[in-house]
Amino acid sequence: MIERAALFSRAAHQAVGQRRKYTDEPYWRHPAAVAERVSAVESATAEMIAAAHLHDVLEDTAVTALDIEACFGERVAVLVLELTDQFVDPEIGNRAHRKALERDRLALISPEAQTIKYADLIDNTGSIVARAPGFARVYLAEKRQLLEVMTRGDEALKRQAWSVLVEGEARIRGAAR
Repeated sequence: MIERAALFSRAAHQAVGQRRKYTDEPYWRHPAAVAERVSAVESATAEMIAAAHLHDVLEDTAVTALDIEACFGERVAVLVLELTDQFVDPEIGNRAHRKALERDRLALISPEAQTIKYADLIDNTGSIVARAPGFARVYLAEKRQLLEVMTRGDEALKRQAWSVLVEGEARIRGAAR
């Protein structure tokens, strides 16, 4: 299942020509890195690792939740849905309002999905801090608020996410001087 999810994710992201915003590398490398980090968690299941590979396909590609369920089962589809941003429509409100709604939602998702979200935050933070310091200020503040309410995932990965966040904040403060 894990290998199929990796191939599925890669094909889906490549089909739309998606590249990382700040590094221009092929996008599929990001979910692969998230899945690798999740696989190191002692309590990780095959479903969690598969969902980590697939965590961005609903937002970024033509793949549907039904496609994921048909290929990988209901549990993987549920995890991917938990990880998919639900508040992207600007009609809902400005970025701060949408992120607050998303934060409230993510506080309630399963421990497994929160574990994957920690890994996602860890992987995203480094490239954003290194390549987009202006946006990093906004991003890090949002992720600090998110980590304050996301308390159900793997403890070791949560500590690592906090560490990466604090290091990023220090780096941005240093760059501002």
